[in-house]
Amino acid sequence: MVTAREMAAAMDASKYVRYTPEQVEALERLYYECPKPSSLRRQQLVRECAVLAAVDPKQIKVWFQNRRCREKQRRESGRLQSLNRKLTAMNKLLMEENDRLQKQVSSLVYENGYYRQQHTHSVRPSSPPPAPAAMSSSSSLRLLQVREAHAFVAPPPPPLLLPLQAGLATTDTSCESVVTSGQQQNVVVPPPPRDASPAGLMSIAEETLTEFLSKATGTAVEWVQMPGMKPGPDSIGIIAISHGCAGVAARACGLVGMEPAKVAEILKDRPLWLRDCRSMEVVNVLPAGSNGTIELLYMQLYAQTTLAPARDFWLLRYTSILDDGSLVVCERSLSSKQGGPSMPLVQPFIRGEMLPSGFLIRPSDGGGSVIHIVDHLDLEPRSVPEVVRPLYESSAIVAQKMSMAALRYLRQLAHEDTHSIITGWGRQPAALRALSQKLTRGFNEALCGLTDDGWSAIESDGVDDVCISVNSSLNKVISCNATFGDGLPIVSAGVLCAKASMLLQDVSPPSLLQFLHEHRSQWADSTLDAFFASALKPNFCNLPMSRLGGFSGQVILPLAHTFDPEEFLEVIKIGNASNYQDTLMHRDLFLLQMYNGVDENTVGSCSELIFAPIDASFSDDSPLLPSGFRIIPIDSPLDTSSPNCTLDLASTLEVGTPRGRMTGSGSVNGAGMKAVMTIAFQFAFESHLQDSVAAMAQQYMRSIISSVQRIALALSSSRLVSHGSPRLLPHVTPEAATLSRWIVQSYRFHFGAELIKSGDADGGESVLKSLWHHTSAILCCSLKAMPVLTFANQSGLDMLETTLAALQDMALEKILGDQAGKSLLAELPGIMEQGFACVQGGVCASRLGRPAAYEKAVAWKVLDDGGAAHCVCFAFLGWSFV
Repeated sequence: MVTAREMAAAMDASKYVRYTPEQVEALERLYYECPKPSSLRRQQLVRECAVLAAVDPKQIKVWFQNRRCREKQRRESGRLQSLNRKLTAMNKLLMEENDRLQKQVSSLVYENGYYRQQHTHSVRPSSPPPAPAAMSSSSSLRLLQVREAHAFVAPPPPPLLLPLQAGLATTDTSCESVVTSGQQQNVVVPPPPRDASPAGLMSIAEETLTEFLSKATGTAVEWVQMPGMKPGPDSIGIIAISHGCAGVAARACGLVGMEPAKVAEILKDRPLWLRDCRSMEVVNVLPAGSNGTIELLYMQLYAQTTLAPARDFWLLRYTSILDDGSLVVCERSLSSKQGGPSMPLVQPFIRGEMLPSGFLIRPSDGGGSVIHIVDHLDLEPRSVPEVVRPLYESSAIVAQKMSMAALRYLRQLAHEDTHSIITGWGRQPAALRALSQKLTRGFNEALCGLTDDGWSAIESDGVDDVCISVNSSLNKVISCNATFGDGLPIVSAGVLCAKASMLLQDVSPPSLLQFLHEHRSQWADSTLDAFFASALKPNFCNLPMSRLGGFSGQVILPLAHTFDPEEFLEVIKIGNASNYQDTLMHRDLFLLQMYNGVDENTVGSCSELIFAPIDASFSDDSPLLPSGFRIIPIDSPLDTSSPNCTLDLASTLEVGTPRGRMTGSGSVNGAGMKAVMTIAFQFAFESHLQDSVAAMAQQYMRSIISSVQRIALALSSSRLVSHGSPRLLPHVTPEAATLSRWIVQSYRFHFGAELIKSGDADGGESVLKSLWHHTSAILCCSLKAMPVLTFANQSGLDMLETTLAALQDMALEKILGDQAGKSLLAELPGIMEQGFACVQGGVCASRLGRPAAYEKAVAWKVLDDGGAAHCVCFAFLGWSFV
């Protein structure tokens, strides 16, 4: 007789199945092909695989569930181990930063107590008592400046949009007397002169090393946290800017998964990662103690606008190894003040000064390196017009362009070393970075118009708002006399550049740039087609410009991110519907385009939209004539010394590059902001058509300025972006508001539930806002035979790694590639008949090829007010990248 215990044991044994190695191999093979097979696929597997014939399909379903669970646990374990290593290294870095801040606090408390005591006794001291070594030497001058600054507050200027004189070269020296008077009270005695012998240079190098280390790890400079940046394991690092010191300075600390020697080699090659670096020449190399070297360098930096000349630096660089094994690369300018060898001034450059700066690279316990970067410069702001002087007095701009750019470049290289990455057009990330650098360098070269590069200015028509430069050098002519894939040669005698600068106020640079990027037809008319086509086909300038046709369509083909997460590279395809069929043959135009600086909450960064015409058979070494826009904020939207301005410093561990939200007096919606916008366009021309091309270029540039002013005024008055919102809303048009209302109403009709909160469905704009910030990825596709995407909310754009402008180029069948996706596509006829459908989770692909898994997907038919089908909407719940 069978007992109850035996029966229970038999039932427990029936719950488990022991698979043979052959069965496990077959199941593993299917798992890598399809991690979530449907019931039909599992039954098909049992029929086709003889070794699984005796296994119940339900047990196979359980095996796949367990296998997915084990894979998820393995990935989670690896992620947690990596996160733990990052947290350990970051904790050590934060403890060191905390110690440094404690010293700085002690110094400031001592200084504050001293001045409080003097104020209480109403005694004017002849000189303060000796302060601790950590006390800032410029604090007394800073307090006087703060009192003077609060004595009078000027009223805000009225809204302004002014074209700036491109040839403006006058400088305002009205503040020189104030600065001079302050300097007379703190006279700095120059050091005794030293010769240019190795011993003299070694003395300068040792002083530079000591001063640099005091800035990197000490309190020689009062550092404040960079606005909008918060430390964390996934952040770029700890970013700080100077407060109350001479010049402008930035400090960055971060973790990089690379060896210190490789890090130093990369950082010393500035043209590799610093976009503004025109050239860097090593003039001399001398050996130093402890396997160190002393180098004499000459470096040139491009100008950022047409309103200021470029900068150059004469530097000493000292590379050495400390007693604890840390690698140090420190630099400073050489001048008569230091007694080192001087270098003659180079026209038209303005000689800038680099105060002791450099890189401290220490090996990390968990692998990789801990890096401290200090960039301390004096960019001679009094040598530029007053309107752009804040650009040369902003430590935030130095942090964005130099300190953070170096860290981002290193982190990207470290990521590529550990991951095999193939991006758009099958190109490696290094090739895409080279293309973006090529675009930036060509734009900077045309913007500066240096004679060394073959540029020369030509006379204008008497109105100084547009400057015209011509380059007929041999190198330019050779690079432009190329032949494209269709056999049509480019016949040109040189390149012409039209450039201008304008002042923007009360408009957000990222918002303006995003509008210019997504609405090209608003500022580029048929004349733009003609000018770009002139670089592709000879004798094009003989055509009358006013009679050409306009756009017949624009398609954006995204390639990838570059080393900057906010920088995108893409290809624009423009259909050219010309009225001159025999001459232009309706050729499509292709533009290689790069844009960056589209984050509203990023402080100190410029926004750029740079593009160049290319051929359909474009290669990496093809000639480029970059043109485009650059917008630089000339005053920070956040004053770190203002008591009315706060930062959201809460750090999260699972967020990518974190940004702080600014409140109070600092607003990110563009109110009160001022920026300088620089526009430059290049055109190839034949020698006998130079005058006509120059006239058309001036006319075209002025039309661009007029269009930008109109767009900026519209953006300034509409205030489409909410205060403090971390994500940008699309432009609230009646069509977008109506579509969002249809989506919500149709979801309620088919599922009997609410897609958004009932309180958010009061108005069209509130519905669009709630739908835009919905946690699920919501996509809309057309009702065509080959469905294409027409709309996505922010979560959907994040899942697809694309933008609204590039969404129309993505086909639904390319996104839903796995079995579940194909099942969802197969449900489209049923959705049109029944009205809705629900499917289990699956995996979709972003435009960069990254798989994104979702737990569940629902689809429903979107009906308009008349009850007719408008589109199909999908919602992917619980998605995440795998």
